[in-house]
Amino acid sequence: MNKAITDGVLFMPPEFGDGLDVWSSQDGRPGQDTYENAVNAAIVPADQDFGGCLELLKTASTQKLRYMGETPILPGCYLRITARVKAVSGNLPSVRIAGWAGQGNDTYVSGLTEVGETVTLDSYGEVVEVSAIVGTGARGGVDMVWGGTPEYGHFGLDLLGANGGVVRIDDIVIEDVTSAYLREMMSWVDVKDYGAVGDGVTDDAAAFEAADAAAGGRHVLVSEGTFFLGSSVTFDSRVTFEGTVTMGTDSILSLTRNFDLPAYIDAFGDEELAFRKAFQSLLNNADHESLDMGGRRIVITGPIDLQAAVPNRTQYAQRRVIANGQFYVSGDTAWEPEVVTSQATYSPSDGRTLRNVTNVANIPVGALVTGNGVGREVYVHSKSIGAQEVTLSQPLYDADGTQNFTFTRFRYLLDFSGFTKISQFQLANVELLCNGLASGIMLAPNGVVFHLRDSFITRPRDRGITSIGEGCQGMLIDRCQFLTGEGDLRAQDRTSVAINCNANDVKLRNNRASQFRHFAVIGGTNSTITGNHFFQGDGQSDGVRTGGIVLAQGYTSTTIDGNYVDNCTIEWTNEYDSEPDFTGGFSFGALSVTDNVFLSGDVAPWFAYLVIKPFGTGHSITGLNVSGNKFRSINGSIDRVDRVDTSFADLDMTRGKNVVVAGNTFHSIGTPIYNPLVVEHGQKTASATWTIDTDGELPFGGRTRRVEAVVATSRIRDGSNQTVYSTPFVSLEQGANGDQVVLNWETPVTGDVSVTLRMD
Repeated sequence: MNKAITDGVLFMPPEFGDGLDVWSSQDGRPGQDTYENAVNAAIVPADQDFGGCLELLKTASTQKLRYMGETPILPGCYLRITARVKAVSGNLPSVRIAGWAGQGNDTYVSGLTEVGETVTLDSYGEVVEVSAIVGTGARGGVDMVWGGTPEYGHFGLDLLGANGGVVRIDDIVIEDVTSAYLREMMSWVDVKDYGAVGDGVTDDAAAFEAADAAAGGRHVLVSEGTFFLGSSVTFDSRVTFEGTVTMGTDSILSLTRNFDLPAYIDAFGDEELAFRKAFQSLLNNADHESLDMGGRRIVITGPIDLQAAVPNRTQYAQRRVIANGQFYVSGDTAWEPEVVTSQATYSPSDGRTLRNVTNVANIPVGALVTGNGVGREVYVHSKSIGAQEVTLSQPLYDADGTQNFTFTRFRYLLDFSGFTKISQFQLANVELLCNGLASGIMLAPNGVVFHLRDSFITRPRDRGITSIGEGCQGMLIDRCQFLTGEGDLRAQDRTSVAINCNANDVKLRNNRASQFRHFAVIGGTNSTITGNHFFQGDGQSDGVRTGGIVLAQGYTSTTIDGNYVDNCTIEWTNEYDSEPDFTGGFSFGALSVTDNVFLSGDVAPWFAYLVIKPFGTGHSITGLNVSGNKFRSINGSIDRVDRVDTSFADLDMTRGKNVVVAGNTFHSIGTPIYNPLVVEHGQKTASATWTIDTDGELPFGGRTRRVEAVVATSRIRDGSNQTVYSTPFVSLEQGANGDQVVLNWETPVTGDVSVTLRMD
């Protein structure tokens, strides 16, 4: 920087030969004495050392020489005043650079250093150069630190010592030397100044560390070049990258002061590599808990194996967050699923193990398992090549014996499965734009409280979020959008699944999912599903609908509350039972379905919103609350809202307990359901046995196993029109389907009663 060049500021005073009327013998202020016509000053036109110069006789104790022009003092600008002097005769004086500090209206600024270092002239004819630097800041080498108050100065020199000496003075030079302070003034240090080469081969790690140590609060500049770092480097200063770095997978680059993805993209010049290295640092540095993507969209051309990016860790259990960006999937063959078929033996007594697995080495961990007797969303949790065994995420309901299984490994944009355990990890305000090429997220086999919030998983090819084990324990999915890539297919032809889980305590809250085969396959217990909108319709007339929520454990202990269940079902199964025949336990128990909106349109009349699908015989309902829901069908009515899918077995309606179906509303539903069910019966012909028909209004085709009340709503009369005050006894589970009761009177009577019945 040079103000004379950049801004045209005039610093240099005129030559002495141009006249001495601008050179003061005092402070240089207007109206003071000058050396014009002074008896002790003369111009020497041709000195052998100086050319034209000023010859001055020292007549005062401090002989002053000041330029009367106002030399500007500018913030951040540093001036060097230089004079070349030689003694000619008489007493030898001392000399120093000196000035006078002023501001507006010729006001003197006191309290400042206004002189430079004093130099003694030791001999005649010897040219001595004296100089001093004046500036606003207290930097090294600045003799006169004037701060921000002075606006200008009058500069020159002082002669000190005994009078009578004659000196000659060359033209005084005032120059801008701010460039000498640029490195100190600038907010950065360059790694090249500390030995970095930037040829992509030389190990520049030590130079990077040295530059960081010298920065002292300033930025470190990685200037142009390719810098190889042979070891991990941690910056405690902010870093600006003009060049790029390369380093091994095991080496960590930690940018502790500007830890965000844009900085890593600048550092590595490749978005995918930058994300991997930033994620590596995220799990290896305690100075930051979140990786801010800075709103960037990064293009991903292949699955990101997150554990491979952090080879020094196989598990992690501290809170970490990736936030504020978009992953955009591109490419082709890198996303193709891997499919392996192998023969294996399964025994229900060891429900999560496949034994004697052929070709086990080629079966990938995280593969979806399909075959006879295999439930939905069963995955390879782990494998043992030596033992030829595969450990499954869930038991198989009917696969006893030896058969061929197919193992399909989908490709995930973010794949945590290489870790043994990941806990307290969060993705927030991100979009996984899968573009029909990639699946979304595969969780680690173990871990607690994975959290996805305020995010999008858009057009996943096969799966949105996949759990292959217990890594979904306590999982939280909040305010997210799952957007299908299969919207143009019939509902029954879709294959994609938004979410599956195996462990307990999962929370799905306030999400939206469109046109997947299933929104969620829930394998654990104690889940809360609330405030979601999931819809799975298509454009078909009398269309088939699939399970929006699939509960794969009989005893589920799950709450489904306040959701918008749109053109899909809640399907309750026990397909994760290795021995599905009921021999004890809770069977189908502990499900609460409350205050939801159920809507369907253009569906087959046999469609139902609530479907129980037993795998194995002997099962019953041992705890179900269906209350406060709004059931509605449009563009055609449906027969009823509930159904038992008997593809494998039926429910045992002679058993069961704790069923409450109340407070619901039904629109365009042929047969509403209630439990308890209140039936109003009017007997017009005198009879001793009144048959009370439930007309199918008990849930799931239930039987009349209990009568809570029989209330006469009119006078009970015998054939003589006499009032009968006796009460009947009740015969339960009458009729071919056991869904009737008979009231038995002591004599034939007529009248009206209200009967409260229960199926449990």
